Amino acid sequence: MVIRDWNKITRALKETLKMDIELIKDLTRSRSWKNFLSRGVEKSFQTLSFIMFVLSPILPVFAEEKDAKLEEIVVTGKKIVVPTKQTGETVYTGTEITTKGIELSGERGKTNVYEAISILPGVVFESADANNLATEQAQIRIRGVRGDLGAMTVEGIPNYGGNPMGPRAYIYDLENFQSIAVYKGAVPADLGSGVGNRGGAIELRPLWAQKEMGLKLSQSVSSFEYRKTYFRFDSGEIKPIETRFSLSYSYTDQDKWKGPGEIGPRNNINFTFVQPIGKNIEIKIWGNFNEIRHHKYRYLTYQQIKNLDRYYRLDFNSSITGNPSQDYLYYKFNEEYHKNRDLFMSIAAKITNNMKIILKPYISKEDAKIWDGSNNIQGQPGVQKRTRDIEREGIIAEIAIDFNKIKATAGYHYEANDMNIYSENYRINPGGSLKYEGYGVMATTGKTYVYSPYFKVAGTINKFNWQAGIKYFKFKDSASEGYITEFDNRGNPVLKRAPYLDRKAETYDIWLPTAGVSYIFNENIEVYLSYGRNYIRPYAYMPIINTYNRLYRQFVAAGIPLSELFKNRDIEKSDNIDIGLRFHMDFIEVNPTIFFSKHKNLLTTVSDPRVLDAGKPVNYQQNIGKAKGYGFEIGTTVYVSDWLTFYLNPTFNRLTYDGDITYSGQVFSTDGKQVVDVPKWTVIAGIIAKYKDFEIIPQMRYLGKRYGNAEHKEKIPSYTVFDLKLKYVKEKVGMLKELKISLEFDNIFDKKYVSIIKAMDDTVSGTTYGVGAPFTMRSSISFAF
Repeated sequence: MVIRDWNKITRALKETLKMDIELIKDLTRSRSWKNFLSRGVEKSFQTLSFIMFVLSPILPVFAEEKDAKLEEIVVTGKKIVVPTKQTGETVYTGTEITTKGIELSGERGKTNVYEAISILPGVVFESADANNLATEQAQIRIRGVRGDLGAMTVEGIPNYGGNPMGPRAYIYDLENFQSIAVYKGAVPADLGSGVGNRGGAIELRPLWAQKEMGLKLSQSVSSFEYRKTYFRFDSGEIKPIETRFSLSYSYTDQDKWKGPGEIGPRNNINFTFVQPIGKNIEIKIWGNFNEIRHHKYRYLTYQQIKNLDRYYRLDFNSSITGNPSQDYLYYKFNEEYHKNRDLFMSIAAKITNNMKIILKPYISKEDAKIWDGSNNIQGQPGVQKRTRDIEREGIIAEIAIDFNKIKATAGYHYEANDMNIYSENYRINPGGSLKYEGYGVMATTGKTYVYSPYFKVAGTINKFNWQAGIKYFKFKDSASEGYITEFDNRGNPVLKRAPYLDRKAETYDIWLPTAGVSYIFNENIEVYLSYGRNYIRPYAYMPIINTYNRLYRQFVAAGIPLSELFKNRDIEKSDNIDIGLRFHMDFIEVNPTIFFSKHKNLLTTVSDPRVLDAGKPVNYQQNIGKAKGYGFEIGTTVYVSDWLTFYLNPTFNRLTYDGDITYSGQVFSTDGKQVVDVPKWTVIAGIIAKYKDFEIIPQMRYLGKRYGNAEHKEKIPSYTVFDLKLKYVKEKVGMLKELKISLEFDNIFDKKYVSIIKAMDDTVSGTTYGVGAPFTMRSSISFAF
């Protein structure tokens, strides 16, 4: 371990443990905890009571089926990926990355879920940071759809926030999970998708407290002063009541690989608790705390990325110049702070040999502050501070019944959400100081609610498997009162009610059917067909409110209230079909899949001639866009021998606009063109070569050409990056259960390339670009007692 940092790490651990203890105390005392226990549990038991009432006439008959067992997921240890399905299903519609597969992502994958799943075909993940610590300066696409439009859960409990909407993939240590399931097309109804799953769904499956006592320690270092210290303690079963728990902690920080500033410190605590009660009841508790502060990387313009040799390391300014037109680029005016706290409980009760009831209450809190320098804050250089104060509370109640040949699952998901999101503006004075200019956007609302019952049934007839499900999603959005910032006689900002900025309460709902069939020809070949409708509830409120607020007087003069701009807000939806084959023998596994998709109600930029912005019709987004897609992906793993494994995962993806886009009062020809930031071809391939206790893993990542705007005027060239990992793994070294030493080399040929296209899917102009990290070397050592 790095001794010189130990005192610092110890102090951070003590402080973070203190914060986590206070968090648990706060949660157990809080109004939120009481609210969801009172409202959520009541609603869930009402639903379960109704289900029991409907099924009661037939339950005694099926209860006599002694051979029926509730399904459990078993992960094969040595495989990289395996097919997966949810409990109560018979058709495999997802792919599960095993512990071995997660390890392929190396150190980069330990702090970002998306890195770990990027080995799969159809998944493209890119980050501006060498070690994936820059929280929201990364992005993922699953079959071309942005991952922030997808779902992420921990054992079915949704993870997401707002501004930006979507999962928080950076709040976990992946050492605390045993596997990750990914659903790209049809998404199982029982996954708590939160705001939506149009970009697929990811389920994290925790490494719960183990039955044997254990201690794991690891230390990693890397280029750019990266260091991470991690430990995990498992209590083992505490007799006689068989209680067990685990506690892990990590401390991470680094310098940016370009420009001034730091990434971190990052503190993470994870806690699990398992308590069986007799043979039929099990209570589990899972908690996670993550806190990080970091400076941002600067994005580049299209003209700058055309000359990467010159601008590759261009970043924010390291000092104040005294000129406001340059000082908005000062690195301390561009940083982020995030604190996330999550806690859930799972109570599983086996009622009979073939019936189980599960209750999962949860609570999640997010506090974030993001500072962005801009050359145009109220018409002058300044800094905007965005604040997110988000609290979610909910419960999932489910009953699963195994009728031997038929399985049925019914459940209900309830959530109450309080998103307090707003921005504040600061003017940069000539000397570099900041002057408060009041609120930019007040997007506060009351509580919003999600009500989502679901039902699915599955069965098997000889070699034929089938399943079908239906989920109803209802989102109740609250009303919002509007305010603007004005200035008094002394130039001080004051808030003033602005009825034109009010928004009415709205209710959005959608039915989400799923279905799947498969046929097993023999022990080596299975074909399958699946269908699913996915969705994302209305999002991106802040951009449209920002536009309205900036042109407030013009909109008022035109008699257009903000509520009119929200009239066409709707749920984005997509229909997805997968046709696939699974072929596996002792030495090879191949999973080719053909996929089709049709997307409706997509956020699309429109032009409104009633209000002028710099002499042109104002632009804002409405849910009127369409897209369609098709393609194929092939997941291939070849086990050449016990010491040599080869994997090759190519994807072809044709995702195109279904219609033209109106922008700045003009109609641009976009019909049939590939969607922004979606390459037609991607490939990831690698070799795992073993010799005794040593392992060598060279890997290649290829991304085809893509475009930064919908008219395809900004072309981004393809790139290929090569990585190399060296590992030494020894079991049973003296008192140690396991010793691991690794060396990692990313981008070994120091390729300069564009890694992020910062744009909405329908963007015609205004795109900015992030660049990929240079050659990076890492080393780590871990041992377990």
